[in-house]
Amino acid sequence: MVEEKELVSALQSISDKEYAFRELVSQYKERLYWHIRKIVLDHDDTDDVLQNTFIKVFKNIHRFKGDSKLFTWMYRIATNEAITFISKKAKQQSVTIEAVKEQLISKLESDVYFDGDAIQLQLQKAIATLPQKQQLVFNMKYFENHTYENLSEILNTSVGGLKSNYHIAVKKITAYLKSNETF
Repeated sequence: MVEEKELVSALQSISDKEYAFRELVSQYKERLYWHIRKIVLDHDDTDDVLQNTFIKVFKNIHRFKGDSKLFTWMYRIATNEAITFISKKAKQQSVTIEAVKEQLISKLESDVYFDGDAIQLQLQKAIATLPQKQQLVFNMKYFENHTYENLSEILNTSVGGLKSNYHIAVKKITAYLKSNETF
């Protein structure tokens, strides 16, 4: 595995960019896939958003200044791409973002790529009811074990605000699961 500074340097070099980009995709595609998947829920949509994310990274790597970690920068791009995707889907269908989320959750039950049980499906339904910011914070903290400091860089929000969002999200998820117990 290539160190981050070397990878960034190679990505910003014309002669090494393609090799370095293949290395970047190899190192980060799985983690970014699962991050995006938690937002858009559908496997095929996730692949599309992931591809768009890597295209943006490739086109804009010269703008990466190293003020944050490369992965943090890519997470921010992936998050924005996923949110934009959901918004575009809602606009195309002339429905609310919440309606799109409901559609995605209903598709999740029959998705061959979703290998969760009934409890995990219920949890995904609960998460889908959260406002976008709380959903992002919960997923990234609970499933991906990001620190609040890291989340602050990715989401460009204060640590205090993130802690509050996470705490509220946990309360809402707990309430949803208690009121929708089926197991």
